[in-house]
Amino acid sequence: MPPPGLSSQMTVRRIHREIADLKKEDLNGIKLAPDEANIYLWKAVIPGPEGSVYEGGLFDVEIHLPADYPFSAPKLAFKTRIYHMNISDTGNICLDILKGNWSPALSLFKVILSLSSLLTDPNPDDPLVPTIAQQYKKDRKHHDDIARSWTRQYASGRGTVDKGKGKLAAPPVQPRPRLPRPRPSRPVPSSDIIVVDDSDDEHATPGRRKRKRAAAVGEGDVIDLVDEDDEPARKRPANGTGGPSDVPGDRARGDSPILIE
Repeated sequence: MPPPGLSSQMTVRRIHREIADLKKEDLNGIKLAPDEANIYLWKAVIPGPEGSVYEGGLFDVEIHLPADYPFSAPKLAFKTRIYHMNISDTGNICLDILKGNWSPALSLFKVILSLSSLLTDPNPDDPLVPTIAQQYKKDRKHHDDIARSWTRQYASGRGTVDKGKGKLAAPPVQPRPRLPRPRPSRPVPSSDIIVVDDSDDEHATPGRRKRKRAAAVGEGDVIDLVDEDDEPARKRPANGTGGPSDVPGDRARGDSPILIE
């Protein structure tokens, strides 16, 4: 192991070299990249291998590099729940190259490839979860059913993988539901009759009985409503000026009458 002063410099150079090498690799559906703000923190997405009980799932893995990497092994943990005898419920991984068999010649990409192989070929002889290993040996069908169920529940529906480029494609954009348009108000037909009742009581005296008065109303006219004891209803143009149309009952323009009670 190099002195601490040189370690960080060598680590940074090694990390940048691995970033450059990744651009030349065929990732085969795997996504692997450092965090934008911290090159010692990496994120990986491993698609479930075809034909395995994890097929169709996408599994997030977080990678922490020690200050003396690559002379010490990286620390990896699954962030997506997975039913696997070599992976604990908290995401810890039992893999020999992450322990005593680590070598500085190994790259992060090779480590992720080993993890992908572990999904296809678990190791029941060195389990991290012994109960799952026993189930795998004694009741394989039940084990596989649970593993597929966990994959559907925790690792599916997160998007699709572009196998040619090894990048996680964005999920399809769901169209926004169309809200019903407000229906425009129905214009009042020209034949409608408006009746205004200015009587205070249906049992009023004969002198106060309601009367109906008709007046032609043109477009833009303003109706003055007056009590029946006052002068008859008048209509005047909207501009407030008088004119021949002030005469009640004027139907010169053929507009429909409005009955005022």
